[in-house]
Amino acid sequence: MNQPKKVLLINTHLKYPNWSEGTLNAAFHQKAKDFFEANNFEVLETKVEDGYDANDEVEKHLQADIIILQTPINWFGAPWIYKKYADEVFNSGLASVKFLTGDGRTREDATKQYGSGGKMQGKKFMVSATWNAPQASFDDPKQNLFQGRSTADVLIAITSNYRFCGVEVVPDYNCFDIFKDGDIAGTLENYPAHLTKVFQI
Repeated sequence: MNQPKKVLLINTHLKYPNWSEGTLNAAFHQKAKDFFEANNFEVLETKVEDGYDANDEVEKHLQADIIILQTPINWFGAPWIYKKYADEVFNSGLASVKFLTGDGRTREDATKQYGSGGKMQGKKFMVSATWNAPQASFDDPKQNLFQGRSTADVLIAITSNYRFCGVEVVPDYNCFDIFKDGDIAGTLENYPAHLTKVFQI
């Protein structure tokens, strides 16, 4: 009998009372959980704010076929607790040689590229993010702030950790303009269709 596929859902929202309570990111997290359970996946979960053991998180990553980070974008990146989480988990994965064997380069073979030492091939990673920024601020050279950059460009500090370890990064999903004119309900409703497409489920 085939074992069910596994997905690791990581919610890295950090609560700021009376400003950012985490309900929106929790809703996207739950929508993903419902989707994967309906498709017979075993769901592994981590809520970073509630605490974690870095070695246990390494094992969750190794078990998972798919990894999804649910995050708000605070000052153009994930909350600081996610940087701490990533440093501790990826350092554990490096020390144990479970995520990677090094940066991929060798003195014996100059063709080996930096970032080719990963051991996590076959896994897929995606970011689902909530933004104050409107969608129109991306992919447009006339926009002053991002100057034509995409959401994938802005998220590269997150996704590079996974690509460095051999994981395939699939297109991100984004809920834009959440404090003003964003279509939050529609974006949440359309989330399963994106998951179906990028993970070919």
